Amino acid sequence: MELIKVENVSRVYRIGEVQTYALRNVSLTIQRGEFTALVGPSGSGKTTLLQILGCLDQPSEGRVWIDGKEVSQLNRNQRADLRRGSIGFIFQFFALIPTLTAYENVEMPLLLNGTSAAERRQRVLDLLAAVGMSERANHRPNQLSGGEQQRVAVARALAPQPLMILADEPTANLDTENGQQVMEIMQRLNRETGTTFIFATHDPRLFGYARRTIVLRDGQVVENSQESHP
Repeated sequence: MELIKVENVSRVYRIGEVQTYALRNVSLTIQRGEFTALVGPSGSGKTTLLQILGCLDQPSEGRVWIDGKEVSQLNRNQRADLRRGSIGFIFQFFALIPTLTAYENVEMPLLLNGTSAAERRQRVLDLLAAVGMSERANHRPNQLSGGEQQRVAVARALAPQPLMILADEPTANLDTENGQQVMEIMQRLNRETGTTFIFATHDPRLFGYARRTIVLRDGQVVENSQESHP
């Protein structure tokens, strides 16, 4: 079942009279439950496309639908409401709140959504267990390794049970072993929860984790393949 539809989307940045196309006439669809990689060199448009899918930015031209709802023309408050309830984010630099424990970081989106205390506690404990961080629940980010921080970030992104998770270079600041562990956790949670995962990377070592690969170059989709990976 279709979750995302992108139709003839371009994103143009204007500085004075100079126009730069970050995306140029991109069209694609993504089904529910996919584990998809956006790949390409720096400047290919991966992050811009993620930002548009995540309602952090709007296209200059074209239209975007998420779960059957056109989102390309939503105002700022409407986009914020959609992000809070339907979209989870995993960032390259973890973006955990430094004064909060791992438990509290995962709990934060549930507090914002008004989830009851009992449900919050069970959800947070379940997610920390799912990413192997139960024993580190009371540690703050500066007491955790990079790999541990990213595991907490994965749990936080999943906390509100979003329709999709968007991850921008999720292993770029991790060593090879921790990067593999984070990708395996994301892959397993994709299978177990059915949540759609879309991750951007330029690291060829990560391409094999995806069941589908969308290659961008100079703001355009140049390859869109679907393969069977474990």
